[in-house]
Amino acid sequence: MTVSKDIKFNFLNKDEQERYQKHLTLKEIGYEGQLDLKNSSVLCIGAGGLGSSVLLYLTATGIGKIGIVDNDHVEKSNLQRQIIHETKTIGNLKIDSARERIEKLNPNSKLVTFAERVNPTNVLKIIREFDVICDCSDNFGTRYLINDACLILNKPLVFGSVQGFEGQVSVFNLNEKSPNLRDLLPESPSKNAIPSCAEYGVVGVSTGLIGILQVNEIIKIILKKGEILDGKILIFDLLNMNMKKLHLKSDQINKKIKNLSQFVEFYSDDECSGENNEINRINAKDFNSLYTAKPNKILLIDVRENEEFSTSAIEGSISIPLSHLNRESDLDFIKKESLIKEVFTICQSGKRSDKASKILSKFKIQSRSIEGGIEKVKNTLRN
Repeated sequence: MTVSKDIKFNFLNKDEQERYQKHLTLKEIGYEGQLDLKNSSVLCIGAGGLGSSVLLYLTATGIGKIGIVDNDHVEKSNLQRQIIHETKTIGNLKIDSARERIEKLNPNSKLVTFAERVNPTNVLKIIREFDVICDCSDNFGTRYLINDACLILNKPLVFGSVQGFEGQVSVFNLNEKSPNLRDLLPESPSKNAIPSCAEYGVVGVSTGLIGILQVNEIIKIILKKGEILDGKILIFDLLNMNMKKLHLKSDQINKKIKNLSQFVEFYSDDECSGENNEINRINAKDFNSLYTAKPNKILLIDVRENEEFSTSAIEGSISIPLSHLNRESDLDFIKKESLIKEVFTICQSGKRSDKASKILSKFKIQSRSIEGGIEKVKNTLRN
């Protein structure tokens, strides 16, 4: 395991001794083990379903340095499983929402956040200074990218994945003989085979369970204790309460990763790239000028949740939540209106409206996302 360059501690302060008292009494951890946890750094890639429980338990455990990578915003539909976030943080960046919760839970942990999505140009730089990498992402392209970056930098990777009532957890690249993701699934998806970034159905407790198991593996890796899921994959079926452990063999050919050039095509994909350069936008001031001049020629779609819309909305706008934009009836309505009106999308901050405009563009509907969201529009109206 590559050790980070952070300053090492040789004692626990009074607060830490009280806080971790139950750890200190465990022979498997004790004072020295707790110091090892304090002197370790873990990077969590993703602050969603898996990331929520991972981050909460890493913080409570006493990991000294925790990194979070995520460029998404909190939405109401996240709260069913992403328990680190709250209703009051809807619309905020997930890293900011997570930071607020973490600082309340344990002020002893140093937190480093990255408001970006990992890609071939930044992933090596981001993960380089962390001891253990925890994959809490939600798509195959990112998982392969993280896996290959860990191979290049010789970082242990704790893998987790959930769908429906099922979940998987494993440890990759723990040592030179360890298997990695390519030993489980040899080929990363081609550009045209990449699944949508939209979330599939998942029961909230499955992300909680797999996230907690990921933290358990991280603790064992740091402490060098117990049987680590190195060369094994643990599979849970929570609906039928079945569990099985499969063995995974390492093929050395899958370790011969030298660069990340194969991912360039994947990250140019419009839906999953996280880049916004192809989104048509308009600032709030210019939109207000257009809306004031010809309100009957504009279709303003508010893509926030219905409850948000009912609390505060622009006069004349219509409510179609982001999750409903793929519905045939809503698309038919928007297509018909777009023949005679200019279409604009709006949300709280501009993030969801960007996503909405991307979705509409796939159905050949031209629209413009309003920068800054509803508050920015209202402020310019008042001024």
